[in-house]
Parts: sequence; structure tokens; C-alpha cells
Amino acid sequence: MEQLITYAIYAHAFLGGVGLITGIGSMIIKKGSTLHKRMGKLFSIGMIGSASISLPIAWMPGHENLFLFLIGLFTIYLVLAGNRSLTFKPRIKKKAAATDLAISFGMLIFSLIMLGLGAYGLIAAVTNSILYLVFGGFGLFLTIRDFMFYKRFKDTKNDWLLNHITRMMAALIASVTAFVVAGLGIGSLAAWILPSVFGTLYIIYWRRKMKVRVA
Repeated sequence: MEQLITYAIYAHAFLGGVGLITGIGSMIIKKGSTLHKRMGKLFSIGMIGSASISLPIAWMPGHENLFLFLIGLFTIYLVLAGNRSLTFKPRIKKKAAATDLAISFGMLIFSLIMLGLGAYGLIAAVTNSILYLVFGGFGLFLTIRDFMFYKRFKDTKNDWLLNHITRMMAALIASVTAFVVAGLGIGSLAAWILPSVFGTLYIIYWRRKMKVRVA
């Protein structure tokens, strides 16, 4: 069993590395180019594969970690939602599909679970409970934005693209955070939070840039 877990961890790390490298590459390369799209596909494969492998690992003996399990689900949501945003380009569809609603609703539930665990952890003085609140709050914010977008996407010009950039960038943040925490072995609160801070600033930059371009 332990050998199987070791192989799973190696596969998880390898696919996470693929996601990290191609994610940075797609961020640097011109948006919309053929190379950007190819990098984006590899990024999606790497991130979903790595996160999917992490789910059973987080329940295996000696590796139990509920927080990492929930972060794995969060990462899968980000990549799926980021790619699904592309299907909302003008004239592609008239309303959100059942798949879109299921992805957002599932993440909404997991976000509420994280917030509940974080609140309980703070009361019980559990170490790093603030992380549940931070990531749970971020997940709740994104899913609420999802449902708002589903109602009005036909009346907006480029919200589908802003959603795509936001969620794929957030998935890249998850990859960078995993590299810092697991790869470099830096498990401090700052190591968990700082990538999200810098990534959020980048997201804000692109959202403002896109709005100015449309205007």
C-alpha cells in the first residue's frame, strides 16, 4: 500500500509540475494565440490530473488531510469553470447548461463546508483554521459570481473572457502555492496566502485592462 501511495504522490507531483510550467507559459504568451491555447490545454490536463490524484491520497493512512482534499476539489472547480467560461462566447448558447450549474453548485457546497470548518476551528483554537475561511470565502465569492453571470451573460460583451482569466489564474495560484508549500517545504501561513495576494493583483490588472479595451 505504501508503495502505491508513493507512486501516486510522484504522479501527483509530476502532473502538478506540468500544470505549473504550462500555466506560467500560457500567462506570458499572447492571449488567444495557438500556443496559448495549447499551453492552456496542457495546463488543464496537468492540474485536473494532479488534483484528482490528490483526492484519494488525502484519505490514505498516514496522509489524511481534509484541507488538502478540499483544496483539490477547489482546484478542479477552477479549471473546469475556467474552461466552461469559453462556451459562453457570444452566440454559442442561450443559457447555462446543467453542467455549468452542477460545477458551481458543487463548489458552493464545498465552500460552505470550508467556512464552517474554519469558524469551528477558530472557536476551538485549531492551528491554521484561518485558511479554511480564506479559501472558503474565495470559493463562495466565485460561485456567487458564477450564478450572477449565468443570469446576465447574454447582456455582457466580455464577461466570459474575464471569468476565464480569473478562474484559470486562480488555478495557477493553486499550483504555485502547492509548489511553495509541498515542493519547497514552506508551510507557513504566509506561504499559503502570499501567492493568492499576488495572483489577485494580477487578476485585477487583467480585469481592468479588458474593461478598458472594450470601452
